[in-house]
Amino acid sequence: MTRNAAPAEVHAKGIAMNMLNDILNQDLDPVETREWTDALGAVINADGAERAHYLLERMVDATRRSGGHLPFSPTTEYVNTIPPHLEAKMPGDPTMEWRIRCLIRWNAMAMVVRANRKPGELGGHIASFASSATLYDVGFNHFWRAPSDSHPGDLIFHQGHSSPGVYARSFLEGRIAEDQMDLFRMEVAGKGRGLASYPHPWLMPDYWQVPTVSMGLGPLQAIYQAHFWKYLENRGLIPKSDRKVWCFVGDGESDEPESLGAISLAGREKLDNLIFVINCNLQRLDGPVRGNGKIIQELEGVFRGAGWNALKVVWGSYWDPLLAQDRDGVLRKLMMETVDGEYQACKAFGGAYTREHFFGKYPETLELVRNLSDDDIWRLNRGGHDPHKVYAAYHAAVNTQGMPTVILAKTVKGYGMGAAGESLNPTHQQKKLDADAVRHFRDRFRIPIADDKVEDVPYYNPGKDSPEVKYMLERRAALGGFLPQRRRKSATFVAPELSAFEQITKSSGEREISTTMAFVRGINLLLRDKAIGPRIVPIVADEARTFGMEGMFRQIGIYAPEGQKYRPQDADQLMYYREDIKGQVLQEGISEPGAMSAWMAAASSYSISDVPMLPFYIYYSMFGFQRVGDLCWAAGDMRARGFLVGGTAGRTTLNGEGLQHEDGHSHLLAGAIPNCRAYDPTFSYEVAVILQDGVRRMLAEQEDCYYYVTVMNENYTHPEMPRSDVKGGVEAAIIKGMYLFRDGDDAMPAGSPTAAAVSDKQGKGDVPETDGPAPRETTAGAKETVQAGAEKSAASRSAAPQKNGAPQKNGAPQKNGAPQKNGAPQKNGKNSRIPRVQLLGSGTILREVIAAAELLENEFGVVCDIWSCPSFSELRKDGFDAERWNRLHPEETQRVPYVTACLAERQGPAIAATDYVREYADQIRAFMPDGKKYTVLGTDGYGRSDTRENLRRFFEVDRWYIAQAAISALAAEGKMTTKDVARAIKTWKLNGEKPNPASV
Repeated sequence: MTRNAAPAEVHAKGIAMNMLNDILNQDLDPVETREWTDALGAVINADGAERAHYLLERMVDATRRSGGHLPFSPTTEYVNTIPPHLEAKMPGDPTMEWRIRCLIRWNAMAMVVRANRKPGELGGHIASFASSATLYDVGFNHFWRAPSDSHPGDLIFHQGHSSPGVYARSFLEGRIAEDQMDLFRMEVAGKGRGLASYPHPWLMPDYWQVPTVSMGLGPLQAIYQAHFWKYLENRGLIPKSDRKVWCFVGDGESDEPESLGAISLAGREKLDNLIFVINCNLQRLDGPVRGNGKIIQELEGVFRGAGWNALKVVWGSYWDPLLAQDRDGVLRKLMMETVDGEYQACKAFGGAYTREHFFGKYPETLELVRNLSDDDIWRLNRGGHDPHKVYAAYHAAVNTQGMPTVILAKTVKGYGMGAAGESLNPTHQQKKLDADAVRHFRDRFRIPIADDKVEDVPYYNPGKDSPEVKYMLERRAALGGFLPQRRRKSATFVAPELSAFEQITKSSGEREISTTMAFVRGINLLLRDKAIGPRIVPIVADEARTFGMEGMFRQIGIYAPEGQKYRPQDADQLMYYREDIKGQVLQEGISEPGAMSAWMAAASSYSISDVPMLPFYIYYSMFGFQRVGDLCWAAGDMRARGFLVGGTAGRTTLNGEGLQHEDGHSHLLAGAIPNCRAYDPTFSYEVAVILQDGVRRMLAEQEDCYYYVTVMNENYTHPEMPRSDVKGGVEAAIIKGMYLFRDGDDAMPAGSPTAAAVSDKQGKGDVPETDGPAPRETTAGAKETVQAGAEKSAASRSAAPQKNGAPQKNGAPQKNGAPQKNGAPQKNGKNSRIPRVQLLGSGTILREVIAAAELLENEFGVVCDIWSCPSFSELRKDGFDAERWNRLHPEETQRVPYVTACLAERQGPAIAATDYVREYADQIRAFMPDGKKYTVLGTDGYGRSDTRENLRRFFEVDRWYIAQAAISALAAEGKMTTKDVARAIKTWKLNGEKPNPASV
C-alpha cells in the first residue's frame, strides 16, 4: 500500500485484513462477532455504558454457569479510561496556566543547575519534576484545598525528587525569596532559611507535612492516613468531609514492597478519600521500569484486582483524532503490542523514528499519520502532559465514591530537557546543563531571558502584579490558601498527675505481674481520663492477647469500618472479640509496617488534622526498629508524638522463641533517632513515671518527640516507688535514666529477689523474695557479715606487697596522683577498706543484679550499691551534651554529666548488666568518674530457645556471672585477690572454657 492510496480503498482493505486476522485468530464466525459488537454499540448509544456493562456481566455469568472457562483479565485497552466525550471540561484559563507552568519549570531547573555550579556537588534532580509538572499544576490550580475555617484541608504526599518544582511554585507565590532559592540543599549555610533536598518536616516544620523520599514509604503512609481519617470520622472525633489524601508515586517506586503492600486494605475499606497519582514516565534511575512489558497495564491489573478505581491517562488530546479514525482497532492493537522500551525510544529519537518504528508496523497506522509531519508526530503528547486529560481524571477521582482511585499518567522523563536528558536512560542523574541545553529549555518554554543572561540561568519572576502571579494567588485563595503548609501546634491537654497511676506506683505485694501488664494497666488508667481517654489509640499487629490487651476488645472495641457482621466464636466470654465502627483499638493484622504507618498517622494527627491523639503501638520488640526502622526514622522526621512499646523484650526474657524473636539491640536502633526517648524499665512504678512524663511532654507541652519503652513478659513482684531527697525525687532520676535503687549500707528494698531465687520463674511464682525493709536473716546481720569479711580480706592483703609495688587504692595517693573530687572523702570513707562495688542494670536483668548483690555480700563481704538505669540512651545524650558544652566553653563553669555526678563519690568499680548487647550499657563509659573501672555484661550473639535460667547462664548475664565480674573488677583494683576470683568461679560453677556466646 502506498502513502497516496485513496481513503476508501484503504478502509476496504483494512476491513478485509481484519476479517483475515479474525479467521487466523480462530474466530469461527467473524460476521456474527461484528453483529454482537454492533449490537453492544447500539445499547451504549441508547441506554449508556452501565446498561451495556450489566448485560455483559449477565452473559459472563451465564457462560460460567454452563461450565465455560473464562480467563480473568484485569486490564483494559492501552488507551485513556475516560473517552473524550465524557471528560469533565477544565475551568480557568488554560493559556495562563501553561504560561505559569513554563515559569515553574524554568525556575525548578534553574534551582538545581545553579546549586550544582557551586563547589561541593550538592546534587538535585531535574527530570522527575519535568515529567510531572502538569500533574502538580492541575492539582494546585483546581483541586488541592488548604486547611481553612471552611475545610480541614487535603494532604499531599509529594514525590520527593520533585521538590524543586514545589519550591519554584512557592517562589512565584512570594513565599520563598530569590536568595533563598540559592539555598537549595544548603541547610547549614542557610541558617534556618535553607531549602531541604526533599520533603522533611523536621527541617522545614512550617512547610512540609510528611517525609516521602525514602521510596515506598509515601504510598504506605498515605493509605494509613486515609484509613485513620475514616477512623476519626467514624469515632466522631472529626466531622465527615470530602477531604482527600493525594499520593504521588513513581512507576519505578511501585517495585518497593511497601508501595503496593497495603493497597488491598484501601480497597477492602473502600477508602474513597484516597487518590494515588502514579507518574508513569517509564523510567527508573538506571533505565526502563518494564522495558519488555507495560508498567501501566501491570499496575492497572494490580490495582483493579485490589478493588481500586483505575483511571489511565495514557494519551494526550493530539491523539484523539487518530484514535477516532482507528475504526478497525489497528492503532489500539499496535498500542497494546508496543512495549515500554520502544515507547521510550520513540520519545528519545523523535518524529521520523516514531513514524518508521511505531506507525510503520502496520499499513493502516502508517496511513493514519500520512498527513502529519515528523514534527507533528513528535508533538503527539502523552496524557500526563495534557492538562485537560489530567483535569478530567482528577475530577473523576474526587467524585468517585466507595473505592479509592489510582491515576496512571503516562509522561516523559526529562520532558523539555531535549538532547540533555529527555527520555534518556541517565536523565535521573542529570543535574547540570550546558549553555546550549539551557538555551533550548528557555526557547521551548518561552522564558523572556536575554541571550547574554541565559548562561547565568537566572530565576525569573514576573512580579506580584503580573497576570501570572495574580492568577496563581487567586486560585490558591479560592482553595483556602497556600500549600504545602504545616501546623506546628494543636489543642493542649492537662496531663494527669503521677498520683493518677497509683495502681502501678504502689507495691504489687505478693502478686506477680510483668512490666507488660503494668503498662497495659497504665493505658487503661489513661482511658478513664475524660479528656485524654478518647484520644488514646491502642494499636496492635494482631497479637493483643500476647500483651494482655484482650480486655480492651469488649471495653473499647476493635475498629471495623463496617461494624461486626457476624457473631464471634467467643461471644459468650467476658472478653470476647468485639468489632465496632466506633471501636478504639486499631488491629492492623500481621503487618508491622502497616501498624507502624497507622501509628504515624495517629501520631501526626495533631498537625495534619488539628486533632491531637496519643497512639500506643505494642509489638514484639524484635519486629520493631529492626523491621520498620525506616518508618521509625521517618516518624522522627515528621515530628510524631506517641508511644512505641516493644513487648516481650530482651534476649533472654522471651524464652523459648529463639533466634529471630529475641531482641538484644532495639535500644541501640532507637537511640540513633534524635527525638526518640527510649526506656527499659524494671518495675511498675518506673513504667508509671515514664508514661506520665510522656503524656505531659507530648499532649500538654506539645514537645516533638516520641517514646520507645521495652516491656517484658516475665512475672515478678514489684516494690513500691522509693522516696528520695534529691531534687525532683526518684521520678526525675528515672526520666534522666538512672537512680540509686539501694545504698549498700541500707537494707534491700522489699520485693528484691534473693540469691537463692530460681532465675527462670516462667510465671509460676516460685521465687522467694526478701521480707521487706528489715535486713535479711543471715548468720550475722548484713553489715556485720560485710564488715567481718572486709576486715579479714584487708588483713590478708596488707601482709603482701601490692602488684607492681603500687600503693593500695583508697590509700593516700590516688591514681595519677589525683586527689579526691573537691578534696572530699568518698562516701563511707570510714569503711574504705571494705570492698564496695556499683552495680547497674535495667529491665529484668536488674533483678539478677539485685540477686548478685546478695551473693557478693553474703559470700564475699562486698558492699553493693545498686543502680536502676531505665535509659542508658538518655544517659548517653546527657553525657555528650555536657562534654560538648565543656569543650566549646572552656572558660565557663564546667558541666558534670549526670552519670558522673551519680558515681563520683561512690567507691569501687562499676558493673553493668542488661538483657541487650554490651554496646547498650557501654554507651556511658566515657562518663565514668576518673579512675573508675567499668565492666559491661550483655547478650551479644544470636538468641536461641531455652529457659530464662539457661539463657542467662549462656549469655553470662545471670547473678553469678554478674557477681564474678564484680569480684574480678575488685581484684584488678587490688581490693580482692585472684584467689577470690578463682573461688567465685569454682563456687558458682562458671565455665571459663566455654565459647564466647557472641561467636556461637
